[in-house]
Amino acid sequence: MASKPRKRLSSTQTSTTPSSSSKENNNNNNTQQHKPNNKNNISSDPPIAPPKWGLIFKLSLFSIPPYLYLLFYHYPIEQDIRRSILINAAMSLAGFFVTVKLIPVASRYVLKRNLFGYDINKKGTPMGDIKVPESLGIVVGIVFLVVAILFQYFNFTEDSNWLVEYNAALACICFMMLLGFVDDVLDVPWRVKLLLPSIAALPLLMAYAGHTTIVIPKPLVPHIGVEVLDLGWMYKLYMGLLAVFCTNSINIHAGLNGLEVGQTVVIASAILIHNIMQIGASTDPEYKLAHAFSIYLAQPLLATSLALLSYNWYPSSVFVGDTYTYFAGMTMAVIGILGHFSETLLIFFLPQVLNFLFSLPQLSGYVPCPRHRLPRFDPETGLLTGTKDGTLVNLSLRFLGRKSEKALCIYLLGFQAIACCLCFMLRHFLAGWYK
Repeated sequence: MASKPRKRLSSTQTSTTPSSSSKENNNNNNTQQHKPNNKNNISSDPPIAPPKWGLIFKLSLFSIPPYLYLLFYHYPIEQDIRRSILINAAMSLAGFFVTVKLIPVASRYVLKRNLFGYDINKKGTPMGDIKVPESLGIVVGIVFLVVAILFQYFNFTEDSNWLVEYNAALACICFMMLLGFVDDVLDVPWRVKLLLPSIAALPLLMAYAGHTTIVIPKPLVPHIGVEVLDLGWMYKLYMGLLAVFCTNSINIHAGLNGLEVGQTVVIASAILIHNIMQIGASTDPEYKLAHAFSIYLAQPLLATSLALLSYNWYPSSVFVGDTYTYFAGMTMAVIGILGHFSETLLIFFLPQVLNFLFSLPQLSGYVPCPRHRLPRFDPETGLLTGTKDGTLVNLSLRFLGRKSEKALCIYLLGFQAIACCLCFMLRHFLAGWYK
């Protein structure tokens, strides 16, 4: 279940001979990685385009003002929690600027190691012949981890109950980022990729000391007989499956410039607003700390992802690689698990759930699955046409008609935002009746 089609070539292979791993890999992103034999061409590669500051400013206007309004005015947030959130926000802002500065530097290094791709959705145009640096998600992951680790100095004490789970979450994220980078380099078959999040989630599953209970919806209480049900080991199994789903769902809902990072930005913004609302409405100190914990991870994720989006938005200057999709998916999974709002998180992931259901016949082998499940690109018009492959990208094109890559990405991110708003509406109308 992967999103980065690529073909690694040795010095004795030609570009027309696919490797066995390439045949096994069924992917749906818009990059094709290539390893050229002539390293002298690297010095002639032009620098990547500058970051798209206008885009970041527009996105910030949509997400940051509501969040700040809830944090400072709408809810009476405790001073200690608000102080920690602001320290984390300041460190995340610093991480944003560091990421913006490091991406061009890292791009030169990955090009020297022949980690680059060609944009398949621009094939047949001059932009389709440009070498685009690959696997730049490694920069985002590293800066995120540095911010998250340093933040412990300001918030957690040595005997903090949250310290163990916080570091376990960081270990999972680091592990997943490493496996994603290995996938970018070695081109792991998609069947193996299903197992990678299960391995990466082990530190969190072993260190998790929270409750293993679920609140039964009120309409079902008379039938089940209890209001709170202890699932025991099944709850940890559910945590592992959630990590697998979140990681791979980001990975397969791809194929357009800015789509992977854009959906992460939208979901992370919704997570921040949800957490502030829960902190402000709750009187349970432990419940508040759980949602504050989520904010401490979601803010640096949003900041570093915005920095990457400034280079990855159409036309993309860099490709994020499986490194980023695995990192982002695992980060949001641990945020939802340790913040105890996994049901809400799954509604935020509604487009990814639909994309997975549409993809299931091909991913299971019931329907033939091509190597690239991308729409067809017409170089004369610059428009994409949907194919019969079961992805949300293709289904959107078949429903909406031919679109440019940028317009289609905006439609899909708009649908992502609508799904998040729907989640808030459901929680509002079902409050007091459902749970």
